[in-house]
This record gives sequence, C-alpha cells and structure tokens, in this order.
Amino acid sequence: MLLHGVDIPVIAGRRIGLYGGSFNPAHIGHFHVAEKALYGFGLDEIWWMVSPQNPLKEKSETGDFDERVAATRLLADHPDFRVVSFEERLGTTTTAQTLRELKPLLGQGRFIWVMGADSFAGLDRWNEWRQIPQTLPLGVIDRPGYSIRALNSKAARIYAGNRILPRDSRLLCELEAPAWCFLTMPRRHESSTRIRNGQNK
Repeated sequence: MLLHGVDIPVIAGRRIGLYGGSFNPAHIGHFHVAEKALYGFGLDEIWWMVSPQNPLKEKSETGDFDERVAATRLLADHPDFRVVSFEERLGTTTTAQTLRELKPLLGQGRFIWVMGADSFAGLDRWNEWRQIPQTLPLGVIDRPGYSIRALNSKAARIYAGNRILPRDSRLLCELEAPAWCFLTMPRRHESSTRIRNGQNK
C-alpha cells in the first residue's frame, strides 16, 4: 500500500513485529532479539525499523542513517526479516508519531511492537510513551542486566494487569492493546554503545 507516498507492502492478516532502533551499529545481539521474537511470538515477519534519529540521543551517537540502514540489511539476513527505512520519508522522529502515521497500515495485519528489556525499562522516558502500549501489544525480550529493572519499571507497574504469561506468548498478536509479554532467552552481552567504544564486537 502507499502511505504518504511510501510504498509499504503488507499481506492482510500477517503477524508482524515492528522492531525499532538506531542500530548504531546493528549487532548479533539485535539479531537474536529479533529471532527470539519471531519464534516466541509466532510471527510471520519482523520489520527492522531503522530510526533516523533517536530523540533520547545526541546526533553524534546516532551515526549516518544510510550507513546504518545498509549495515542493518547485511546483519538481518533472514527470510522473515525485512529492514525498512520509511520513518525518514514519513518525517517522524518518535515512535508515537510513527505509529500514528502507520495507523492505516496497522489495521491490515496483526502487529506487535518488539523491544529489548533495556528499552522497556526506560519506556517512560520516551515521548508520549503511553501511546505506544495503547496502540500495539508489546513483545519484550530479555537483555543482560535489565530483567529486574524492566519488570519493576513504571510501564510494567502501570500495565501489570495487561501482562500475559510466556506460555501464552503466541497469543500476543491476537490481543487488543494494551497487552505485553516478557520472554527470556540465552543472554548475549553485545551492546551498540560498547561496540562504538571498541569494548566488544
């Protein structure tokens, strides 16, 4: 479909995870989060949404957009992964804005928002953050050092009654927002910040 001049293909009824981030750089930890979400939530596809600029970070921390998109495409080598860059063409700078612009699209499939536990732990710092769990179910994947912080975060407390158990994770796409599920996985310690600082690969 065309959305504000952006051609976004969607097959009606498909179960799709939107996985947003700066991906500066994209690393194998990101890949394993996406892979866990794909199978853990019973998704048909994961869309890696490369953000033009994270509003919580300085531009110097974000890196060149085209280079990040190209590197993410190299990493996300999987038949059920799609790297998309339409946020730049939509002109949105926050997740809440992007989801508003994508509203016509979201009704065509069964979408969830995929995020690492590190992002979920600080979700209340995001612009218009409550709009996000009110728009899409959240699929949260564990990240090293963030389990307790994520599960005791402001978002977790406010939406405690909307959490489903891991054994029901494949039902998440069928639920109306707000709904969320936290999945554990073998932990990987890669970090974009540490990689930029030359601390790990």
